[in-house]
Amino acid sequence: MEQQHPVPGRPGPEPPPLEEPTEPRGPLPPKPDQGGPATVSPTGQPSGADRAVMAQGGEYLTTAQGHRLPDTDHSLKVGARGPVLLRDHHLREKVTHFDHERIPERVVHARGAAAHGVFRGYGTAASVTRAAFLGKDVETPVFVRFSTVLGSRGSADTVRDTRGFAVKFYTGEGVFDLVGNNIPVFFIQDAIKFPDVIHAGKPHPDREIPQAQSAHDTFWDFVSLHTEATHHTLWNMSDRGIPRSYRMMEGFGVHTFRLVNADGGTTLAKFHWKPKLGVHSQVWEEAQITGGADPDFHRRDLADAIEAGARPQWELGIQTFPDTPEQTFEGIDLLDPTKIVPEELAPVQPIGLLTLDRNPVNFFAETEQVAFHPGHLVPGIDVTDDPLLAGRLFSYIDTQITRLGGPNFAQLPINRPHAPVNDMLRDGMHQTAVHRGTAPYRPNSLDGGCPFTAGADAGAYVEVPVEVPAGRKVREAPASFADHFSQPRQFWLSLSPVEQEHVISAYTFELSRCYENAIKERVLRTLANIDPRLCREVAEGLGLPAPEPSEPLADVAPSPALSQVGREWPVAGRIVGIVTDGGDLESVRAVRQAVLDQDMVPLVVAPTGGVLGADTGDPVTVQRTFAAARSIEFDALLLAGAPAPAADAHGARDAKAGSGNRSGDAGSAVDPRVVLLVGEAYRHSKALGGWAGAERVWQAAGIASDAPGVVGGGDGRDVLPEVVRLLTRHRVWERFPAAL
Repeated sequence: MEQQHPVPGRPGPEPPPLEEPTEPRGPLPPKPDQGGPATVSPTGQPSGADRAVMAQGGEYLTTAQGHRLPDTDHSLKVGARGPVLLRDHHLREKVTHFDHERIPERVVHARGAAAHGVFRGYGTAASVTRAAFLGKDVETPVFVRFSTVLGSRGSADTVRDTRGFAVKFYTGEGVFDLVGNNIPVFFIQDAIKFPDVIHAGKPHPDREIPQAQSAHDTFWDFVSLHTEATHHTLWNMSDRGIPRSYRMMEGFGVHTFRLVNADGGTTLAKFHWKPKLGVHSQVWEEAQITGGADPDFHRRDLADAIEAGARPQWELGIQTFPDTPEQTFEGIDLLDPTKIVPEELAPVQPIGLLTLDRNPVNFFAETEQVAFHPGHLVPGIDVTDDPLLAGRLFSYIDTQITRLGGPNFAQLPINRPHAPVNDMLRDGMHQTAVHRGTAPYRPNSLDGGCPFTAGADAGAYVEVPVEVPAGRKVREAPASFADHFSQPRQFWLSLSPVEQEHVISAYTFELSRCYENAIKERVLRTLANIDPRLCREVAEGLGLPAPEPSEPLADVAPSPALSQVGREWPVAGRIVGIVTDGGDLESVRAVRQAVLDQDMVPLVVAPTGGVLGADTGDPVTVQRTFAAARSIEFDALLLAGAPAPAADAHGARDAKAGSGNRSGDAGSAVDPRVVLLVGEAYRHSKALGGWAGAERVWQAAGIASDAPGVVGGGDGRDVLPEVVRLLTRHRVWERFPAAL
């Protein structure tokens, strides 16, 4: 029997069934706690109409014109594997409306951070593409924007989400935009479903909550009914969903592109960005603390690193495949954006280096107004018939027209090409070019025939004349698109034990935030087809039975390249906290300089701000106080002693200080904020080093002095080398039991 006062938060007016409903019925009524605006005329006169007539009606899906639809999952193509047709009015209406449903921020990727830089080609791609910017030692200005997907501009940086990784190359042949993500696969296989997955992931439309999260009913309802989303969802539930920094994040072009060389030969390829610092993530508790302590953590980290001279770098690489009529490689459909090609089968070949070296001057003019588009291509790079890519080619330009006030968004300074433009496009809102002449058409004689068309020999962009498969107009997907579980299983098996534990934790947390048990049970059925242990552990955390697989588990080989654990990386740009109470400044100065000498960023943490040793002639500037510092900001901590409680170390001034810290307890001799700082860093498996009595801090935090990753010594110079060695692995993974 329904409770008289049920737990609040039910997403709909009635519980959903376990299976997808198939019997047609009209829209459900609103929940009892919901009501709409009064039904009055535009001039305020009561109309007497039932509020229900203001909402959608009918049991069947229709267009905006009331035409009933037989399918909304597949774009109209020439055969199941053919190109998408421009005549697909339903695709255009659905995506156009989606593009325009938010003003003025981006519908997706609203929260972003960006930087300027330079890309230098290695010349190693010459055999597969004639793109000039990839030539040896050719330098091209770039603007790179990183972003979250689901949240608004005001959301936090460290939420669990996919990240955008979009690069605008201002090449001599025109703008090239490589618009990708930090996850190599996508939720859907066809762009016509993009509004559906984003509507499911966005806040519920009735309450506009939760913000920037997938831990809610509508998201999991969609992905549990639409299992092609399984692969992307598993990546998002892994540590990839909570990056440590944009500087330590991979990027992927997601789609398969067609490269064209100087002789006209073609090769299929996937683009990869490999960070020089390696791929690293936060742990979940760390991400949660960061969201509260510093919602701007990622954008601040990027800007501070560039300002400090720790310029982030990525190598651009490509996986290449023969351009066969089947467009498959080792049995993998290259047109399916929910699939990867493991690097063990097709190694990533480096073709250039990206360096970010300048922060924007004005966030709005640059980061907010930059407009990307997958159709901004240069000679030597062409698209394929990937149905997700086909829809993006339409959607992006449509979005920019709405967001940026008209068709002239390319004239905004951040979007302007660095190549001559003579486009015959005229007028429109926000036209800033003062065009001359009287004949913006071709052919003409009044303007001397200018502009003239160019041939391939003059650098024109000429699409590859590939054969288009003949077939019926259909809304279908290829049979190969139906495999939704083999690659998710491969990803799971490729993770280290500690990474698998994080995935289990993420699924358990996310699903525990859902209201409806039917949705949780549906997700468990999906997990059962990936791995029995994954399903069983999540089910146990939810207090639900673990179902059996509905199909045989895929026999797949792990891909070690998919794990973030087990390799060593450069430490340049890492943040090292140096905790001191002002004593032994000679040692603090020495270790601070040693950190700088290794291209890391030292931040001195002390009881108060200002400078230490002002009367010594060589003062040390304090960057963080005990009250302001949290462990999430540091990759490692160095303790120059055991700071005694400062004057503000009491609960009324700073709740982190707690109470009773001066009453003779074990930690009474140490400032409780330092104990908290060290305890969090230890719990998050960060390297710790100390000298001059730092063992008293370990004792107060309940940490054994011989615990993994705890380094002691006579002074900072003795301790730092081992801490740096630990930093090359990002974390002290041995502290997690699953890593043993």
